[in-house]
Amino acid sequence: MSFKNKIKTLFAVDEEYEYEYVEEEHEPVKAPINKKNQTNNNVINLTSVKTSSSKVVLCEPRTFEEAQQIADNIVNKRAVVVNLQRVERNEAKRIIDFLSGTVYAVNGIIQRLGSQTFLCAPDNVDVSGSISETNEEDLNKGW
Repeated sequence: MSFKNKIKTLFAVDEEYEYEYVEEEHEPVKAPINKKNQTNNNVINLTSVKTSSSKVVLCEPRTFEEAQQIADNIVNKRAVVVNLQRVERNEAKRIIDFLSGTVYAVNGIIQRLGSQTFLCAPDNVDVSGSISETNEEDLNKGW
């Protein structure tokens, strides 16, 4: 031992090292995500999906009191074709006014199909196209 080492050992404090072993919990190592092996939970089998069928109701009211039943169909998301041939002109106007308010309330559309036939459709029914054919007889009636 050299003289230097002896002096170091005289003045140096021997430090005893104590080691504590602490086991840490490690999260399991995740394997890299392979999109080919991963199943997509957003896929839905089309045969299991129940499609709600849209319904069209045909009505031929005879009095104004039947307008409430027609309005109930519109509120329940059904399109209604209304034939007003069996109703007097004044009552037919009242029915159309009432149904116009109902259609407006559900953000729907009312469209004339014929001289005395109307389509009332709620907002879930897409109506495309229009019927622009008018008869001279209808214009004279004031319809």
